[in-house]
Amino acid sequence: MLYVVGVQPSRRDRIPGVTHVDGTGRLQTVCRALSPRYYRLIETFGQATGVPVLLNTSFNLKGEPIVNTPDQAFRTFSRSGMDTLILGDYIVDKRERRTDGG
Repeated sequence: MLYVVGVQPSRRDRIPGVTHVDGTGRLQTVCRALSPRYYRLIETFGQATGVPVLLNTSFNLKGEPIVNTPDQAFRTFSRSGMDTLILGDYIVDKRERRTDGG
């Protein structure tokens, strides 16, 4: 995330989470050849939502160090307000799953 660029005014309302108050955003490009899995995630998200943009941020809770291991990721996720954690090939979802059709 080395570049700060202006977000097109017509797009700011579509990606408010990545648009700074001055109308800029920190750009990070993803190369398919170097990060195929992450590239596919962005591509799939774009197909599902019409917005091929993801917010990339550090993973930690206030006052704690940044997560570095799967164990730390799970513990931080468990105490956070996040619904879903994707960790390698695994998806952990906090939301209740019902099997009775209700």
